[in-house]
Amino acid sequence: MAHAPIRFNNAAGNPSLAGGPGEPEVTPADRGVTPVDLDLKKDEALTVRWSDGRTSVFPVAALRRWSPSAEASEFRKAQADNPLAVLPGGDATGPVTATSAELVGKYALRIGFSDGHATGLFSWDYLRALDRHLGKAGSS
Repeated sequence: MAHAPIRFNNAAGNPSLAGGPGEPEVTPADRGVTPVDLDLKKDEALTVRWSDGRTSVFPVAALRRWSPSAEASEFRKAQADNPLAVLPGGDATGPVTATSAELVGKYALRIGFSDGHATGLFSWDYLRALDRHLGKAGSS
């Protein structure tokens, strides 16, 4: 049985990729900018130097919390309704760390986390939107 391809570009007007309230939203300004350097310190942060000269720093815990996976997105929606909701269980004790990173084509990064989560694909567009959402951008 053939399946339709999965798209990771947030085409204008695509509500399925726009996120819910409080979610990072990809804008036209986020599209087309690509990383020229990725540096993941597994227990600290992912640093991305972009083709437009901007530098973004994403703490590992923030990447886990804002994973674009369906599971994490649904959890964030549930947490908005119930702020006492607990992050779904995993295998980790203590602070979450990155355990792996893998480039996916020329458009995304898959990060594995110490709590067992590894299903989110961080597209370049999503990372740019997340950078703006978190307000953690620096410039070089």
